Amino acid sequence: MPRSSRVVHSDPDILGGTPVFVGTRVPVQSLFDYLEAGETLDEFLRQFPSVPRKQAIEALEFARETLLTSARPA
Repeated sequence: MPRSSRVVHSDPDILGGTPVFVGTRVPVQSLFDYLEAGETLDEFLRQFPSVPRKQAIEALEFARETLLTSARPA
């Protein structure tokens, strides 16, 4: 199973298809918003206890890998 399908889910019936953490209604964008605002991962996890730490870290790793892969010259 691809990492993205274990971590992120998009369903038109859940928040209009906004990507959310699997098993929650927490938008993945919320994690990036927290980090962009200078908050810590721990603060995000305190505010969204339905998101397991492992899942949040996997989302960040997936985003990093995707960015680095797409930034490499062909």
